[in-house]
Amino acid sequence: MNFVEELQWRGMIHSMMPGTEEQLQKEMTTAYIGFDPTADSLHIGHLVSVMMLRHFQRAGHKPIALVGGATGMIGDPSLKSEERNLLDEVTLRRNQEAIKTQLAKFLDFEDGRPNSAELVNNYDWMKDYSFLHFIRDIGKHITVNYMMAKDSVKKRLSAESNDGMSFTEFSYQLLQGYDYLYLYRHKNCKLQMGGSDQWGNITTGTDMIRRKTGNNDAFGMVCPLITKADGTKFGKTEKGNIWLDAKYTSPYEFYQFWLNVYDDDAERYIKIFTSIEKAAIEELITAHRAAPHLRILQKRLGKELTVMVHSAEEYESAVEASKILFGNAAPEALKKLDERTLLTVFKDVPQFTISKNTLKEGVKAVDLLTECASVFPSKSELRKLVQSGGVSINSEKLQAFDEIITAAILLNNKYLLAQKGKKNYYLLIAE
Repeated sequence: MNFVEELQWRGMIHSMMPGTEEQLQKEMTTAYIGFDPTADSLHIGHLVSVMMLRHFQRAGHKPIALVGGATGMIGDPSLKSEERNLLDEVTLRRNQEAIKTQLAKFLDFEDGRPNSAELVNNYDWMKDYSFLHFIRDIGKHITVNYMMAKDSVKKRLSAESNDGMSFTEFSYQLLQGYDYLYLYRHKNCKLQMGGSDQWGNITTGTDMIRRKTGNNDAFGMVCPLITKADGTKFGKTEKGNIWLDAKYTSPYEFYQFWLNVYDDDAERYIKIFTSIEKAAIEELITAHRAAPHLRILQKRLGKELTVMVHSAEEYESAVEASKILFGNAAPEALKKLDERTLLTVFKDVPQFTISKNTLKEGVKAVDLLTECASVFPSKSELRKLVQSGGVSINSEKLQAFDEIITAAILLNNKYLLAQKGKKNYYLLIAE
């Protein structure tokens, strides 16, 4: 597999230094991408870079994921409007381990293979590097004029309503450039990749390698920054980032994100965020265009990503949870939902608080849904709808309006789901 050709048809190359493709065709090459360890989880904004490394390894090359323990203490000014908070070493180490666990779902870290993935932390080679030695060995090779010309610096300094840039952030490109030099020397790393906002930092690294070693065999490649069809930032919702860790974004919410992307976005995302081959993707796109209401691309995207990031079991659960809202899920599927997913699925439906003691003693459905919770405005309306099979509790149709409801059927020992007709849901919370 030709790595450059693979990324080109997938729409994943924004810029590439001359000679990059020739280097990759010449020999197995080592490349790295840096990841910010300021959280203990990656989010889907990182997925483009992760998929670049995944395709790189599939093409027979060696990927390195660099966790920026040192640079994360400073913060990259690229695309940032203000300086970030600095993290301590303990927090950074914890975040590093969490990130490696997530990356292992995309990359093969198995020892013994020539192109096995590696995880490195730049804190390991920066922690004992004194400031005086750094500015003597590294700083003298990059001029202030050169650094000031970088877009990340110019945009930050020219932006309105900001307090400028601290020397700490200004020095970021020197540190990232040194990372590349270190990996070039110690890991024979000849390619750095990342998002297009990293181009300035990457070229600082290649220039530093050339000036320190006299060699011209270090290269750079960046992917485009991904946006949505409406021009807004990819990966952001009203709640914030879509995380890869289930404790921040549940598998159901993760699946729903992909299920709800625009059609135009789905055609781009299926190429960028999956490893599906070109012919299969073209068939999927053709089928989707013929029947867009079936959301073929979105469903396949949701499946591929949810299985890869979480598991096949979590994907199946997310699909079952999605079916519940459309009234075609079995009662067993509803009972399997964990509390978090249940509350997420029904977060927008009317909710009522009822007494758990009432349910322990047993209460007639007609009283439960009119007096305990105002699901129906009158008992006569409830009776009529029960007779036509239009009332369900926990996805099971009520057979009689005076059927006794007890605490034994509570979901997660706390909830009842009442359904009026096909699409009207009500969540009863027993406390």
